[in-house]
Amino acid sequence: MKKIILFIIVLIIVGAGAFWGGMKYQQNKILSQRPFPPNLSPEQRQQFSQRVGRMGTNFLSGEVISKDEKSLTLNLPDGSTKIIFFSDSTQISKATEGSIEDIEIGKQIMVGGEPNSDGSYTAKIIQLSPRF
Repeated sequence: MKKIILFIIVLIIVGAGAFWGGMKYQQNKILSQRPFPPNLSPEQRQQFSQRVGRMGTNFLSGEVISKDEKSLTLNLPDGSTKIIFFSDSTQISKATEGSIEDIEIGKQIMVGGEPNSDGSYTAKIIQLSPRF
């Protein structure tokens, strides 16, 4: 009888450890799939995640190939292009706060926002990085 109780206790401990390990694995897998801009410190990554998490945004990244007062066009890694609209309420940041003047043709950026029915995109956040 004591062996059965001991076996059940060991089984519960092993099951709890496996469950905890699976949860940690899944958390790391999700975090590794997030499109963080490169060269951010852990604190900057956390701040970026918090800003993006509040917005529930989708992401695009690519090279800026044109820009005007209210929109820019990105060349995406798959070779397609996407028009991105922005407004005064769009957050533009780099390692420090940025502005629309910091976006230059030929620079790589990441955009978080929502797709529009016409295939364009409305930005909620634009992330700049020195090497991005």
